[in-house]
Amino acid sequence: MAEDQEPVLSLLKDEDDKQGNLEGGVMLPERKASSQQVYRGRAIGLHVDTVEKSSGRKVTRDVVEHSDCVAVVVLDEQDRVLLVRQFRYPVGKFLLEIPAGGIDPGEEPVDCVRRELQEEIGYLPQKIDKLGGFYSIPGYGTEYLYCYLASNLVPSRLVAEDTESIEVVRVSPNQIPKLITSGEICDAKSIAALLTFLCVTKAE
Repeated sequence: MAEDQEPVLSLLKDEDDKQGNLEGGVMLPERKASSQQVYRGRAIGLHVDTVEKSSGRKVTRDVVEHSDCVAVVVLDEQDRVLLVRQFRYPVGKFLLEIPAGGIDPGEEPVDCVRRELQEEIGYLPQKIDKLGGFYSIPGYGTEYLYCYLASNLVPSRLVAEDTESIEVVRVSPNQIPKLITSGEICDAKSIAALLTFLCVTKAE
C-alpha cells in the first residue's frame, strides 16, 4: 500500500465521525423516537419508525415484521439434497428452493424443522445439525433464519395448507454450484444455506 493511501476502513471511520455516528471511536445505534403501525396481515406487519441518530438528526425507517423461520438442507440415504419446487406468487414463477417455513409462537426452531419437513416433503429427520443462521433482509425486515442440516429420514406425512402442489427434486451436492450460477436456484435463503452446507462438508 502506498504511504499516502489510507485504508478503506479508516476512511469510512472518518466519514462516520463527520456524521456524528461515532462517539469515542465506538459506533452508536439509532434510537427509536416514535413508531406508527401501518399494516398488519396474516404473514407480515409494517411499521414506520422515526429514529434519532447519534448526531441528533432524525430519519424514518420502514420496518417489515416477520416471524423467524427455519431453512433446511435435507439429505436422503444416498446423500442427495432434497429440494422443493413451488410457485411463488409475488415473483410469478416456480422456484427451486430448500424446505423452509415460519416458526410458530412458542415453537423451538428444531421442532419447526421436524414439522416443516413432514408437511413439505413427507419425511421426519432423525438427525438435525445446526448450520448457522442469518437475517434475510436486515435493511428493512426483522426475519431471522435458522439453518439446519437434516438427515436419517423416515417417511412421515403431516397435512398442511399450501403444500399440496410442492414437487420434491433430488440433486447431487456436486450439482448445486451449477444450479446456483445458472439461475436455476435463485432464492437467497437457499443459496446461503446450500453454500454454507458445501463449505461445512468440504471442511470435514
